[in-house]
Amino acid sequence: MDDGQYVVRPIGRVESPLVDASAAPKQGFEGAPPARIVFDPAVREGLRDLRPGTQVIILTWLDRADRDVLVVHPRDDLSNPQRGVFSTRSSDRPNPVGLHRVTVVAVDGLSVDVEDLEALDGTPVIDVKPVLDRLDG
Repeated sequence: MDDGQYVVRPIGRVESPLVDASAAPKQGFEGAPPARIVFDPAVREGLRDLRPGTQVIILTWLDRADRDVLVVHPRDDLSNPQRGVFSTRSSDRPNPVGLHRVTVVAVDGLSVDVEDLEALDGTPVIDVKPVLDRLDG
């Protein structure tokens, strides 16, 4: 029987100069500084095929998000009409999973340098998935 509980374990953490959410870009391509993800040794084998130039999706747990929010002004701009959080990319949401399309810059053991990651320093990483084009299947 499903008790409604799910366990998500971080597999790494973000290292970034971004420490203040209000100063961070809303999307990585809007000026995110270079960042590094340091992975747990237990997932080392999962990193073995990551290569510089590869685009991946980083899933994070937005640990500083407000989980009670259901309606937001998109992009935190009060001039935007309020919308239901599920039609936005707001970090504040019931299950604050972050979705970040990044490019791998370098891989050194358990450290992966990326560009276009707007996550704050210390943000837990919960998964990495390849970006697939329609032809990749």
